[in-house]
Amino acid sequence: MTKTRRIFTLLLRLLAMGATLATTIIMVTSHDSAEVLNLTFEAKYSNESTFKYFVIAEAVASGYSLIVLFISSKSLLRHLVMILDVVIMTLLSSSVSAAMAIAHVGKKGNSHAGWLPICGQVRKFCNQVTGALIAGFIAAIIYLVLLLYTLHTLYM
Repeated sequence: MTKTRRIFTLLLRLLAMGATLATTIIMVTSHDSAEVLNLTFEAKYSNESTFKYFVIAEAVASGYSLIVLFISSKSLLRHLVMILDVVIMTLLSSSVSAAMAIAHVGKKGNSHAGWLPICGQVRKFCNQVTGALIAGFIAAIIYLVLLLYTLHTLYM
């Protein structure tokens, strides 16, 4: 692998790690509360299992990205890293999709199920979740680009 390819791969991995780390931090620190009919309810990521999955998937991807930075591109593990990149990309895609579905219900509600939108009451929380979803989606795209680039360089 040439020096330019290694630098580009390193840059992609650093970007992916930054995006997943930002997503994790944004989601973990997101919270808001609202008072409706003299009842206070708090919105936070840990109230919804899908958001927990999103946070865990992003944290795993962030940790994986950090570990892979220390593996040499000339190592015999490069094929394993490529396989794990596929797993991480799939994990990120599924977690972003699931979280986006729940965020959509939170924003728009579901009239068929009788679920009301909550983003009017907890705007800060919804804005933070939106930011985390954008960062998570960017991380998934970076992993896709990284995987395609790795496949291209590996077999060319």
